[in-house]
Amino acid sequence: MVKPAIDVVIPVFNEEASIGLVLDDIPADLVREVIVCNNASSDNTAAVAKRHGATVVHQPRKGYGSACLKGLEYIASKSEAPDIVVFLDGDYSDYPEEMFSLVAPIIEKDYELVIGSRALGNLEEGAMMPQQIFGNWLATNLIRILYKYDFSDLGPFRAIRYDTLQRIQMSDKDFGWTVEMQVKAAKYKLKCTEVPVTYRKRVGVSKVSGTTKGTILAGHKILWTIFKLL
Repeated sequence: MVKPAIDVVIPVFNEEASIGLVLDDIPADLVREVIVCNNASSDNTAAVAKRHGATVVHQPRKGYGSACLKGLEYIASKSEAPDIVVFLDGDYSDYPEEMFSLVAPIIEKDYELVIGSRALGNLEEGAMMPQQIFGNWLATNLIRILYKYDFSDLGPFRAIRYDTLQRIQMSDKDFGWTVEMQVKAAKYKLKCTEVPVTYRKRVGVSKVSGTTKGTILAGHKILWTIFKLL
């Protein structure tokens, strides 16, 4: 079997304390390139990422989806496209070394999208806020009811075939990125699965779930995205 080309996209905003840890734990023998998408950070995130071997691209417009789209723009400019793109957060809440099990269903069983499910895996106490757990439960149940697709989580750690990613034409620039991908997966009838992943307390404070405003805005955008794509 020919080894697949795997690129990793990591959106970051002020993660200088954690991004080096994330990059050091990514399996070097598995991945072709790691793209850190610096989302208007005011700290030394970009410099730390470069020191740890990542390619850094800059997205001045704030927004999780904006950063991801900038990473995909860079990938599209390369002479050789990847086979698989992995998305991973830069706060060290995920375990990058679990990437082997994340991409295995795509490589071995021809799946198109694999979600790293915290609900099915080992969730460290306090790693997710109660509002995050409830929001995931609500969103995945709405997807099940409205789109007839079963997901247990909207986890950010995920892998997708690059040709599939191009086909679904991701566009969300903010909090709706992960749910947009899963709703479009349901609409396009993609071959999807989930693998259990481990999730720990992030380094630092979340810019979304760590604030009341961020929680409300994220919740609203996720629900709006689910109904918008009906």
